[in-house]
Amino acid sequence: MREILVTSALPYANGYIHLGHLVEYIQTDIWVRAMKAQGHQVTYVCADDAHGTAIMLKAEANGVTPEEQIASVKASHEADFSKFLINFDNYHSTHSEENKQFSELIYRRLNEAGHISTKDVEQLFDPEKQLFLADRFVKGTCPECDSPDQYGDNCEVCGTTYDATDLKDPHSTLSDATPVLKTSKHYFFDLPEFEQFLQDWTRSDNRLQTSVANKLQEWFEAGLASWDISRDSPYFGFQIPDTPSDEPDKYFYVWLDAPVGYMASFKNLCDKRAGTDQALDFDRYWAQENEHKTEVYHFIGKDIVYFHALFWPAMLAGSEFRTPTGVFAHGFLMVNGEKMSKSRGTFIKAETYAEHLHPEYLRYYFASKLSDKVEDINLDLEDFMQKVNSDLVGKVVNIASRSAGFLVKRYDGILSETCAEPRLLEDITKTGDEIAAAYENREFSRAMRLIMQCADKANEYIDAKKPWSLAKLEGTEQEVQDVCSVAINIFRQLMVYLAPVLPELTANTKEFLNIDDLSFASRNEWLLGHKINKFKPLMQRIEEKDIEAMVEDSKASLAQADTPAMTENNKPAAKDKSPAIDANTDAEQTDYIGIEDFAKVEMKVAKVLECNHVEGADKLLQFTLDVGEEKPRNVFSGIRKFYEPEQLTGKKVICVTNLAPRKMKFGISEGMILSSGDPKTQLTIVTLPDNCVIGDVLA
Repeated sequence: MREILVTSALPYANGYIHLGHLVEYIQTDIWVRAMKAQGHQVTYVCADDAHGTAIMLKAEANGVTPEEQIASVKASHEADFSKFLINFDNYHSTHSEENKQFSELIYRRLNEAGHISTKDVEQLFDPEKQLFLADRFVKGTCPECDSPDQYGDNCEVCGTTYDATDLKDPHSTLSDATPVLKTSKHYFFDLPEFEQFLQDWTRSDNRLQTSVANKLQEWFEAGLASWDISRDSPYFGFQIPDTPSDEPDKYFYVWLDAPVGYMASFKNLCDKRAGTDQALDFDRYWAQENEHKTEVYHFIGKDIVYFHALFWPAMLAGSEFRTPTGVFAHGFLMVNGEKMSKSRGTFIKAETYAEHLHPEYLRYYFASKLSDKVEDINLDLEDFMQKVNSDLVGKVVNIASRSAGFLVKRYDGILSETCAEPRLLEDITKTGDEIAAAYENREFSRAMRLIMQCADKANEYIDAKKPWSLAKLEGTEQEVQDVCSVAINIFRQLMVYLAPVLPELTANTKEFLNIDDLSFASRNEWLLGHKINKFKPLMQRIEEKDIEAMVEDSKASLAQADTPAMTENNKPAAKDKSPAIDANTDAEQTDYIGIEDFAKVEMKVAKVLECNHVEGADKLLQFTLDVGEEKPRNVFSGIRKFYEPEQLTGKKVICVTNLAPRKMKFGISEGMILSSGDPKTQLTIVTLPDNCVIGDVLA
C-alpha cells in the first residue's frame, strides 16, 4: 500500500468558484478516488489562499475586515466544492496559525543558511492610499508608442515590456492619484543559488511533464533572478520575523506562504486525527529523510508552474523539507471553442451550473477530455449534452434499465447461479487493468474510452440475445434470466470503473444492486445467485432547455458582485429569486422593468482600436473594440453621417456585449455602441474618461 498526499492549487479568497477552477479540483478528486479504490492510502488537502493586497482592498470595498471577508468566501468555496462532490480530507486557510508557524520556520532556516538578502527597491507609491503599487494598480502612457491607459508592466498596443516607473503620466487605479517614487528595503530569496539543484530536480524521476520541463529550461537559459519575498505595510498577511526593531513592518509576499498552505492544511488534519485509528504522522510526509517512503503530488494550472516547479522546491530544499514527488499541470478551460465569456453566458459559476444541471454530468465530461498533457480542454455545450446522454444514459444506465425489469418481475430479482458468458465477463474484467493504469497516469480520456467500449460490448450482447423477444417464447425462462444476469454483471463492472468519476451514481448503484463494495478489487467477483432490488431511474437525460437556462442565468448572475454577499452571521447570503416589488407602484403598470431585466444587459468599457468606413454602406462605421477579452470585437454602428473615423479612434466608449451576434451584409456585428440623441438629426457617442478600465462592467 502506497502512502500518498495530494493537493490542488489554493483558490484565491476574493471571488467565486467557476467552471474553469473546477477542471483542476475534479481532475484531482477523480485521481484521488481512483487511487483509493486501488487500495492505497491517499490524503487530499487544500485551503483558501487568503493573503495579499487584493483581499485587503476587497474587504475595504465591502466594508468588512479581511478576516470577515475570507471567512465568507471560504464558506462559499466549500459549499461549491461539496456540490461537485469534491471530497477533501481537509480544507483549511492560509490565514492560520499552522501556516504562520511553517512560513516563519522555512524563512528562518533559509535565512540562517544565508539564502536571504536585502536591498533597497524604488517603487511607485500612492500618496492617498499610503501603499506601494503593484504593476496592475498603475496605469499611464506607454513610454514606447505613447498609447494611453496602459498597465505598469507592458503595453497592450505595441507589446513593449517595461518597469512601472517608466510610464508617462502614471496614475493609481486605486485612487487616481499621481504616484510618487519611494524607496523601501525588500527581502529576497536567492533563487540562483539553487539553479543546479533545480536543473537536476526538474529532469528527474518524472516529477514534471516533459513540456513543463522544457518550458523551465527556457527560464534557466534566460537566467534565474533573486525572488522578492517581502511587501510593505499596509498588507494583509504574516509579518516577516526577526527584522530590525527600527524597520517598518515587512510582510511575506503572498506567494511565499501560499504553497506553505499545503503543509499547514495537512498539519491541521494530523492534529485533528491525533489519537484515532486514522492518525497521520506529519514528519513521515514532509521530513527530508522520508522523501522516498511517502509520495506528495500537486495538481496545478499551467499558469503557476513557475512558482511550483522553481520557487517551491528550492524553498523546501533550502529549509530541509522534502520536495514534491510530482507536480502535474493542466491547461485552461475553453467553452464552445473560445475563452470563457461573461457576455455570452459561458463564464459560468459553479453555483449557477449546479442550479440547472447535475454536477456528475460535468465530472464525466471533463474526465472524457482530460489527459496527462498540458492542453486546454473545450467544453462544447452541444457535445456535452450529446456525450452525457449517449454515454451515461444511452449506454451505461440503459444496460441496467433493459435488464432489471425482467429479473425483478420474473425471478424475484435473483440472478443466475452460473455465468452464461464467462469469456465476455473475463474480457471486461481484464480491461480493468488498463483502466486502472490510465487513471493512475491521469489519462482519464483513455479510461473513459475503454469503459465505453465495454459498455458497447454489453449493449451489443443484449441486442443480439433480445431478451424481450425470448421472454415471449415457451421454455426460455432460464435463458432470459442468464442473459439479463450477464448484463447486470457487466453494468456492475462498468460502475466499478466509473466510481471515481461518478460517486453519487455509484452510491445509488450499490443500493440498486444490493452490494456494499465497488472497489477495483471487487471486479474479480461476479454476482451469482444474488438478489438485486427494484430498478429506479439512476440518471436523467440533459435537456437543451436546461443548458439554455444555465447560460442565461450566468449572464444575469455575473452582473452581480464578484464576491459572496455578507450576512450578519458571516455566511454567503442566499440568492433571492423573487421579483422586486414596490408597494407604491400601480399593479397595472407595464412600462417598468425589474432589476433582473436590467441585470441582463451587460455594458462594458471598450476602447476603439480602429474605426473605418464601410465600403458600400452609407450609414455604417466599422469598429474594432477592445472589451477586455482575448480577441477584439467587431461592431457596426449607423453613425457615419455624424462622425469621421479618426474622431473616435482611441476613445473609450460603452459597448453592450451580450447581444446575440448579428449577421449583416458586411460581416458580423458583435455588440452595440451606446449613443444619445435623435438618429435622424444628431447622434452623439457616449465616451468615457481615460481612467475607466477596459472591460469593466458598468453598474
